[in-house]
Amino acid sequence: MAGLLLGAMATYLVVRPGPRSDASRAVAAGAPPGRPDDIPADTVLQLLPTAAVLIDIDDRVRLANGAAIGMGIVRGSAVVIPQLAQLVRAARRTDMTQTADLSLDSGGFPRRVLAMGAKAQPLDGGDVALVVDDLTESRRVESVRRDFVANVGHEIKTPVGALTLLAEAALDARDDPDAVQHFLTRMQREAQRLSRLVQELLDLSRLQGGEAQPAATDVPVDAVVEEAIDRARNVADAKRIRIVRGGDVGVVVSGSEPQLVTALSNLLDNAVAYSAEGTQVAITVHMRGDAVEIAVKDQGIGIAELDQERIFERFYRVDPARSRATGGAGLGLAIVKHIVGNHGGHVSVWSQPGAGSTFTVKLPAGGDRSALPEDQEAAAP
Repeated sequence: MAGLLLGAMATYLVVRPGPRSDASRAVAAGAPPGRPDDIPADTVLQLLPTAAVLIDIDDRVRLANGAAIGMGIVRGSAVVIPQLAQLVRAARRTDMTQTADLSLDSGGFPRRVLAMGAKAQPLDGGDVALVVDDLTESRRVESVRRDFVANVGHEIKTPVGALTLLAEAALDARDDPDAVQHFLTRMQREAQRLSRLVQELLDLSRLQGGEAQPAATDVPVDAVVEEAIDRARNVADAKRIRIVRGGDVGVVVSGSEPQLVTALSNLLDNAVAYSAEGTQVAITVHMRGDAVEIAVKDQGIGIAELDQERIFERFYRVDPARSRATGGAGLGLAIVKHIVGNHGGHVSVWSQPGAGSTFTVKLPAGGDRSALPEDQEAAAP
């Protein structure tokens, strides 16, 4: 890409020696192009996503495409990023191509750090062609991938290491049936944790495009809610947490019922896990125009505002110690986000420390809603 841009800019110098060449005027007047030279080179440059700047011998900008202006490289007739201006001067002074990788802090609010790959090539007459690629997103994806691999390794290493130690302890205590029973119970718990982690990783990979999504069908929300409550009932009963539901009934959405059950189950599991004994978790369903809102509200410990921005990231846990105690790997809400996104909806959270949390899933309504009564709202819990 850089070579193409530099070549196009060199062509620009030949085709456009002045403010406008005869060939450009001919094309603008409607004359049919007879040669490739008739196509203005700067028009091609304006269409490219890579920033392109042409600087003359007096360090004045002769040409800058939209990407260069959008990235804040050029203002008026000057290159305003000092590192890039130095790169241009070095290319002119040495008469050699100069390259650099830059990390630039915008310094404003909200803070934004740009990663750039720049190349400056000297041309005839002291002009320099500068091309800059915005590498911010690719670097972010690379960082996420690196962190993902590191997190997966760490999360898997923990239960595997525990299983190894417990197996050695069970062998050492083989003459003590009670100790063996204790170690085997712990091994079973760690094996279940490892199995759950692997299954969540497979689910997340599938949701992120690893496999084709199942065909959408009309899904009754009542069935999704009942199945999710049934899955969470045993843990909730053990903590004397009451799960109640309210809102509209007979509502239908379009999508995959197993995936929607998984998403709502993850929200319920979190609500139960982070709530104190003897509290209540409520699920409400409401029609809002052409959308269906499913809300899960708990009376738990709540989430700080800074953490709310990151809780849907993979492996992010507000309280790592408590997550380890509950067996969580920090993938549940990431799975929820991808399931809801794949269904054309979005998930949001409201929370305050000490006041509980409310997660709201908004999905496009499905089915024939003309047959629904105007007022089908049940008593909210």
